[in-house]
Amino acid sequence: MTTATAPQASTQLPPLIPREVLFGNPTRTSPRLSPNGQNLAYIAPDDSDVLQVWLQSSDGDRQLTQDKKRGIRMFFWTYEPGQLVYLQDSDGDENFHLYLVDIDTSMVRDLTPFQGVKAQFIDSDRDHPNALLVGLNLKNSQTFDVYRIDLKSGAVEFVAANPGNIVSWEADANFEIRAAAAATSDGGSELLYRASADADWETLRRWGPDDEGGPSHFSKDGKTLYIIGNHDANAQRLIALDLDNRTETVLAEDPQYDLSGILLHPQTRELQAVSFYEDKVRWQVFDADVAEDLEAIAQIRNGEFAIASRTDDDTVWLVAFLTDDGPVYYYRYERATKHAELMFSHRPELEALSLSSMQAIEYTARDGLTIHGYLSTPVGVPAENLPTVLHVHGGPWARDTWGYSPSVQWLTNRGYAVLQVNFRGSTGYGKAFLNAGNRQWGAAMHDDLLDAVEWLKAKGISDPDRIAIMGGSYGGYATLVGLAFTPEVFACGVDIVGPSNLVTLIQSVPPYWKPLMAMFAHRVGNLETEEDFLKARSPLFICDRIQKPLLIGQGANDPRVKQAESEQIVDAMHAAGKPVEYALYTDEGHGFARPENRMHFYALAEEFLAKYLGGRAEPIGELTGHSGIVR
Repeated sequence: MTTATAPQASTQLPPLIPREVLFGNPTRTSPRLSPNGQNLAYIAPDDSDVLQVWLQSSDGDRQLTQDKKRGIRMFFWTYEPGQLVYLQDSDGDENFHLYLVDIDTSMVRDLTPFQGVKAQFIDSDRDHPNALLVGLNLKNSQTFDVYRIDLKSGAVEFVAANPGNIVSWEADANFEIRAAAAATSDGGSELLYRASADADWETLRRWGPDDEGGPSHFSKDGKTLYIIGNHDANAQRLIALDLDNRTETVLAEDPQYDLSGILLHPQTRELQAVSFYEDKVRWQVFDADVAEDLEAIAQIRNGEFAIASRTDDDTVWLVAFLTDDGPVYYYRYERATKHAELMFSHRPELEALSLSSMQAIEYTARDGLTIHGYLSTPVGVPAENLPTVLHVHGGPWARDTWGYSPSVQWLTNRGYAVLQVNFRGSTGYGKAFLNAGNRQWGAAMHDDLLDAVEWLKAKGISDPDRIAIMGGSYGGYATLVGLAFTPEVFACGVDIVGPSNLVTLIQSVPPYWKPLMAMFAHRVGNLETEEDFLKARSPLFICDRIQKPLLIGQGANDPRVKQAESEQIVDAMHAAGKPVEYALYTDEGHGFARPENRMHFYALAEEFLAKYLGGRAEPIGELTGHSGIVR
């Protein structure tokens, strides 16, 4: 089935890109150099299309792991030659285990074989190559203590106790835990420090609920603690804290944009560069040699680049180039010669396709706040009177960025304009912008999306009668809000793992989120004192107002937004005779990791959008291997 409201416009669009190309597994991705530079590993699918870790070899690349179903997405090298570690959970439950792989024998060991326990990697160290520092909620499901895992024996040694409110740990150059960030009862945080592993903790700084901050790293000599914080400023800055006299020196700041990245020398820990994410990345360089490198890298090709991996002596970098209209390209860069060699792109099949570009936009919200976002429109047709998808990011304490997006390319290829909005409450734009979203779920945060719709209409980009809203997590909540709170605005909605009831959302979060719930109460609403307020911001209780069709996708094992969040609004809409379609994936969590499930859900969504917006659609065809249950 292929549909379009205007056959002439349809014929001007590029050929349909198969969903398999956009939502299938990458050919190769995430290359990582071993610290000594002698080995390179990457992620790629095996013969069963399950993502595995592979080792590059002159004799032919070799598969190192044997994951049976879900696929591996995160790995890193240890400092012990020939060993790497990957993380994996069970069907999306986010109780990640750490697995050790020996590249010579291909033997895999579970380093954290504890049922129902989540592992958090904290640190590794070149002077302690056979050990990792790991956070485990082994004693108490709500808090993560620090453990040292011996990579040879597998022994798990207790290192530091969590008093109940620590949310992150920081080790010094001697591999000792000496700093931490702790949540406070008012929704703020505090910086904890101890002079040695045997010393008592002391509080060096507190941030209130409308400020943010925490430790970044220690200097090589351990006398300086670098912190990131927005106290006494609007945006998060990099600050050097002298641990002897407790004075702070600001090293890098921007009045509007938060610090987004830090580049340190792997051995000396000296600051080389930082980055700020504006519409795109802006670098601020502290090391003259690195300045030459970044200038040379910028000439390699168009796009945004990131340092994806590098050797411990800092002589070789792997550089990832992101483009908005093509795949991610990976280069090996030799710093001594400034020579870059293309290794591969993550999806070479994209290279010959006509893909849309992503343009940074801004508009003024009804209360005068400047809102930033990205607009993508179909290739080959004028950006006029188009069916449109307002694509809302999750979080909400996150943001959309520039670059290749499979969902955006899928939608534009089908004939839709796509607007991604960094509404108030999104991160990266300073605390005034972040705090403007406090207590504004379903209110001013939604108004920003409505103002985006008005911007699209005023520019003549969108057909006012054919605008959909779509998103995952908070974006799914925004979709439900859009259809329930403003039932006349959107033609339809697609919600992926979105909460429908803020009361039950808060009641059912994972136990290890408990230290963060005071912050949640400050920024969203207090369940203990404001249940009626939270209900008033919950689409479930007014879903009888929904007029336009809704499609919902949910993972059965989602630990953040439980299955009940989707099912309670589906049941209520069915009881009220409202138009809703629902797909539950029995082996997924907070999103769709398995390509079979992605392909199935996006096939449903494509048919759904074509029906109600009039865009193009690739026939669903015969889909196998997915776990989707549709009702």
